[in-house]
Amino acid sequence: MERLELQIMYDNEKNLIESIKNLHKRRNNIIMRNIYSPYPIHNIDKIIKLKETNLSFLSFLYGTLGFILSTTLIWYIMILDWPQNIGGKPSYSWVKNFPSFIPVIFEFTIFFSAHIMCITYLIQCKLFPGSKAKNPDPRTTDNMFMVKIYVENINIKELKIFLKKEGAIKINVINR
Repeated sequence: MERLELQIMYDNEKNLIESIKNLHKRRNNIIMRNIYSPYPIHNIDKIIKLKETNLSFLSFLYGTLGFILSTTLIWYIMILDWPQNIGGKPSYSWVKNFPSFIPVIFEFTIFFSAHIMCITYLIQCKLFPGSKAKNPDPRTTDNMFMVKIYVENINIKELKIFLKKEGAIKINVINR
């Protein structure tokens, strides 16, 4: 048998979640891919068993990059290139001036972490200018819920009957 994609529509969140849980209990050769919903459903990633991403680690790396860049920039500008006596502070020591540099270092760290994180997220999700919309049914932005699953070597008629009992409104089968 070939690999099939099923797009299963639901009219409420409760039926969607219960159906996914029961599918996991009943079948092992079903791969959950995407859920389309008009609003975020908390803990749905755990229910469909999505793998963890490395976005939080990347955010830490971007913040570290901002910290390193800001401390280097402050040292170069305020100590090496153009030292100034501001408020009687010594202009020759980065360590003695460090408390006055903390706000700038903090802001650079947050700026780098937030902005590069947004760019990374958009690249990872392939959301760039000119990208094609991935939503298979526009009703999922209003009031419907859809789960997209992939199946192999399974009786489709039996699966459709099971899904209808679980509250599925519409089931589209697509050959892949």
